[in-house]
Amino acid sequence: QEQLVASGGGSVQSGGSLTLTCALNGYFYRSGSMAWFRQAPGKEREGVAAIDSDRSATYADSVQGRFTISQDKDKKTLYLQMTSLKPEDTATYYCVADGARSGAYVIEYGLGPLATWGTGTQVTVSS
Repeated sequence: QEQLVASGGGSVQSGGSLTLTCALNGYFYRSGSMAWFRQAPGKEREGVAAIDSDRSATYADSVQGRFTISQDKDKKTLYLQMTSLKPEDTATYYCVADGARSGAYVIEYGLGPLATWGTGTQVTVSS
């Protein structure tokens, strides 16, 4: 059974850094995109970064220049490097696979109905 498992969350102070990791267990990524989404209590779910099979990346305006999405060479692990963290980055972060949509599309319009969601990891940024 395919499974996406996120880890690496934690509590940091404003200005700090964290790197999230998503292990693609049994999920074979060949097309579409992989992405990181986040959701804070009482807020809409938000796509923050996505990467296509050619490794091109798309970022939400809110994290542009501060977050970097990447994959290992075998495309079995997805990363999200987060720097200059702000209290408004506090949320549960999820890795998601969308085999049908590009990264730019999922960031702009959201995920398709067949997207595969992974587990979440909590990020808390204190001021």
